[in-house]
Amino acid sequence: MVQTARAGDGGRRTREFGLGHRTHILVPISRTVTDDTTASSPLSAMTDAWLQMTETAFRSATAMNRAALGVSENGDGASPADADGTEPSDLPSLAFEDGDWDFERSVEDAAALGVGDAVTFTKRITDEDVERFAGASGDTNRLHLDEEFADDSRFGGRIAHGTLVSGLISAALARLPGLTIYLSQDLEFRGPVEIGDRVTASVEIVEDLGKGQFRLATTIENHATDSTVIDGEAVVLIDDLPE
Repeated sequence: MVQTARAGDGGRRTREFGLGHRTHILVPISRTVTDDTTASSPLSAMTDAWLQMTETAFRSATAMNRAALGVSENGDGASPADADGTEPSDLPSLAFEDGDWDFERSVEDAAALGVGDAVTFTKRITDEDVERFAGASGDTNRLHLDEEFADDSRFGGRIAHGTLVSGLISAALARLPGLTIYLSQDLEFRGPVEIGDRVTASVEIVEDLGKGQFRLATTIENHATDSTVIDGEAVVLIDDLPE
């Protein structure tokens, strides 16, 4: 599968292919609904009921997303950094780190960034990661969540969402010195990642585009299969960190 997302498009363009199938999807950022019906009409009453239902669904989705991102709902201002296994990050651009995460980078000064500089980020894809991502994204494909269903698939069991795994590229980019702003990303999904697999995202600058913009080769390696499962290319803007 190849996926392309570009900043400022007002949405995401995705192109998927596999087994001879290709799909084009455009997802808008937002949609405005207007209603000119009067308050006294039966249609207005139906609209009010629909709006109430929508508001309830929105609140439920918001709560689910907060849970998926590890945000506390106890009102004490707790952040994901307060969760077990996390600690404040040493990098000014990041909020926190997890004890199970590993990363390395070849340069510490944003002003010194150039071709050949690289970052790697490693973590294990857990069942909790998959369940939280399904809740946050709404992608509840049974291939990721239903073991019995997935056992009869070509993969012989559950696999992680491709977009969840590719998110590790973003994690690696965020660990470049400076403030990283994603401009574009092209991805090719070459193989599955099973629950429990440990994977490493690698990003390496291959071209200095000027004005703080860089083109990077981006890959994800699955340690369980010793293979590249995602390959692609990103363009980022490295900005100064706010003081």
